[in-house]
Amino acid sequence: MTTDRQKNCTAIRVLIVDDHPAIRQGLKLLLEPEGVTVCAEADSLAEALATCQQHQPDVVLVDLSLGDEDGAVLLEGLRERGLPSLVYSMHEDGLHVTRAFAAGALGYVTKREVHRVLVQAISEVAAGRRFVSPRAAVALAEQFVDGPEDTVLRGLSRQEQEVYRLLGNGETTKQIASAMKISTRTVESYFDRILVKMGLAGMHELRCHAISHRSHIH
Repeated sequence: MTTDRQKNCTAIRVLIVDDHPAIRQGLKLLLEPEGVTVCAEADSLAEALATCQQHQPDVVLVDLSLGDEDGAVLLEGLRERGLPSLVYSMHEDGLHVTRAFAAGALGYVTKREVHRVLVQAISEVAAGRRFVSPRAAVALAEQFVDGPEDTVLRGLSRQEQEVYRLLGNGETTKQIASAMKISTRTVESYFDRILVKMGLAGMHELRCHAISHRSHIH
């Protein structure tokens, strides 16, 4: 028996871009019974763009954290090619959501949503409409109420805030250590803590995040 949801998603071809094979396989198992065809998979920016050219998917499902690569860069490339993109990410803060839409995403779904939300999002984005999942919508609302500075700094200690600020100013690990009069190993330890607290994948993403929000940090 075909459900209404399956009818809405019939013939929608999706490319999944995620650097975790288990996630890609799990998504395929969840989506295909709903009438969504996973036409291809990719785990990097270069592979994703090449695969898009080959398969011409209706929707590109993108994880923002692709190893050391930034998924937002891929979103920009997809926008330039006129391909609708939908972010599927573990990040549930307003900054990631707004950055994704600014880079060209049509939709944003957090990985803690039930799979029905993702199916609905795919249908909406394939039709050219924007979609924000419930958890992402809450994150946007909190950012609006708290302001960008509070959102960035929430949960960071004073020392971590200073490391983040200096990193956003383009300082190297050695320069941060010198400015704060601590060892480089201690600075690296702060990096690790900030990555965990902000839910970022690696130093490249952390540096990009800090640079893009340096105007909010004083």
